[in-house]
Amino acid sequence: MSESRTPDTPDMPDWEQRFRAPRVSLPDWAEDAPDRALFVSNATGTYELYAWDRATGERRQVTDRPNGTTDGVLSPDGAWIWWFDDKDGDEFGIWRRQPFTGGPDEPAVPGLAPSYPAGLALSRDGRTAVVGRSTDDDGTTIHLAREGAETVEIYRHRESAGVGDLSHDGSLIAIEHTEHGDAMHAALRVLRPDGTTVAELDDTKGGVEELGLEVLGFAPVDGDTRLLIGHQRRGRWEPVVWDVATGEVTDLELDLPGDLGAEWCPDGSALLVVHGFEARSELFRYDLAARELTRIPTPPGTVSGATARPDGSVEYLWSSAAEPPAVRSTAGGVVLDSPGLVCPPSVPVEDVWVEGPGGRIHALVQKPAGATGPLPTVFDLHGGPTWHDSDSFAAGPAAWVDHGYAVVRVNYRGSTGYGRAWTDALKHRVGLIELEDVAAVRDWAVSSGLADPARLILTGASWGGYLTLLGVGTQPDAWALGIAVVPVADYVTAYHDEMESLKAMDRTLLGGTPEEVPDRFAASSPLTYVDQVKAPVYISAGVNDPRCPIRQIDNYVKRLEARGATHEVYRYDAGHGSLVVDERIKQVGLELDFAARHLPS
Repeated sequence: MSESRTPDTPDMPDWEQRFRAPRVSLPDWAEDAPDRALFVSNATGTYELYAWDRATGERRQVTDRPNGTTDGVLSPDGAWIWWFDDKDGDEFGIWRRQPFTGGPDEPAVPGLAPSYPAGLALSRDGRTAVVGRSTDDDGTTIHLAREGAETVEIYRHRESAGVGDLSHDGSLIAIEHTEHGDAMHAALRVLRPDGTTVAELDDTKGGVEELGLEVLGFAPVDGDTRLLIGHQRRGRWEPVVWDVATGEVTDLELDLPGDLGAEWCPDGSALLVVHGFEARSELFRYDLAARELTRIPTPPGTVSGATARPDGSVEYLWSSAAEPPAVRSTAGGVVLDSPGLVCPPSVPVEDVWVEGPGGRIHALVQKPAGATGPLPTVFDLHGGPTWHDSDSFAAGPAAWVDHGYAVVRVNYRGSTGYGRAWTDALKHRVGLIELEDVAAVRDWAVSSGLADPARLILTGASWGGYLTLLGVGTQPDAWALGIAVVPVADYVTAYHDEMESLKAMDRTLLGGTPEEVPDRFAASSPLTYVDQVKAPVYISAGVNDPRCPIRQIDNYVKRLEARGATHEVYRYDAGHGSLVVDERIKQVGLELDFAARHLPS
């Protein structure tokens, strides 16, 4: 189904219009009812879940909450929509469900207390659910819930774990776990519904290398015991087929550079492969019997999600830095669109490679069309840290470009998409390693004539916000301003207040708890260097954030106040970011205004 957008737009700045323009996610469809789909849209001004009957074209808003909803799952039979109900973005709550055709919400698993979510898998008939939970007291627990029967706990461990998938016939459950204590590299276990073990795979054993595994999904065929998994045995992520009944592992040997992800095509005879390399991605179809890889044409840019449909077509969410996102199909045209404001395009990115202390660093550069340097320049650092910036559409950087700034995004060590060694380099000297790479790219930006050295802004959200505060403290003469969004500011307090799964990640990154390795936490904490900060600092924070909790930010701000340092703080009633369009526009407007008032002319 395709709908054209209204060509007329109100008189508002392009940057604001980009945020207000309707967006839709890649629709998730029911395996046994493929005309029933679920997607996320901001059509009402808040990101919420929508049901879509593709046969009739009817679309219906499923959730309606003040702070929005994005976590939803459609049951394979298409009968139920499950959605996660937390409180104002704190990520702590319960699963609820609603009939696809509409009706009242009900607790999906009565009797399960609120928790952080740790994965969910639903059976084809919608009567069985495998529910992962995480709490500070219990660690991770996984439960089997069947209609008409008592919910049963089938797994428990202090370290982080999660539900991977449920086999097509419901007889096998795949989980990812980190019982070995390395939260960056999971091992796999396959369980029966009674909790007994069928098979295990652990690439962290028997060698000095740290290798991870991930569940990509069981084959969509009754009685088929093949599990598609991702591995890192050749220095990158790539798929392999593991028959959990026989133990046989079938190597696909895909001759492509970069990371590879995959999912099953609906009949189980082929795989849809997503290939990511140097901040861009493309699609392939891999025939398992013929062992043939065929490219699926997509425009240059980034595929943020893709799914193979029963009719043989592939639908995918695509964008580039210059062109807004759209859900497209290999059958032609736009699959799902929303009438309303047109999202203005931005400018393309330029690729820059800079030699750094740990190897070549990839940076993506945008600047106003026709502008020549030196320009006021924003270094916008991505979160994660195991994530990466790509040639995809982002309204935030586009807003800076609209206001005359160059924008540089750095895929520092710790970023994904450049091989396992690059990602895993982030250990023990956390934060300091990434900032060494940022400094190398900053030196290039100045020496190349792009950036005005007196007008450099360091900014980012989440891990990027953390690096911002750490950067203005450890590199006080390098930055004119720091703008930190939902940051880690006091690493020790953040560790004690954050959700359990992030505690496990921090123990992995730093090699222990604050009590076990106090020097490492101190060296990596922005609070350690707060008295060295010279640049004006702006901080925004969600008061319900379980990832970068508010108390540790308040500790940092009190130290700035004690010194009389120039700073501004904006607190808002949500969690780790906002799903409300007006709120997001307000935040970006405050950031732009702070820069306009404090950046040297």
